Amino acid sequence: MFRRPVVVRRGPSLLGAMATTAVVAGTASAVAHSKEQKYAQQEAAAQQRAAEQEELAELRAQQPTAAAPPLPAAPAPAARTDRIQQLKDLAALKEAGVLTDQEFQAEKARILAS
Repeated sequence: MFRRPVVVRRGPSLLGAMATTAVVAGTASAVAHSKEQKYAQQEAAAQQRAAEQEELAELRAQQPTAAAPPLPAAPAPAARTDRIQQLKDLAALKEAGVLTDQEFQAEKARILAS
């Protein structure tokens, strides 16, 4: 009897190679589609946040601003005796070395102007 020679294959068959290629291509396609969906969802969320921020800005612009509370009334002008006492206190601070000549002159001018 005549025997056929045994053929040894070295690698996948043509059909196996095609199947592997199809699986790889399908996986790559699925990953790309998944990434596209992910980026589209992120973009939609970013646009929604921007729209919400614009709405908030518009609402804030439409709201009337609360008027600042009125400032307390200024105290009545100091009597002449108060000014004299302030000047005496100021002179005492200068003599004690707490105030410089410039600070003394500035405070004295402020007291006399009031």
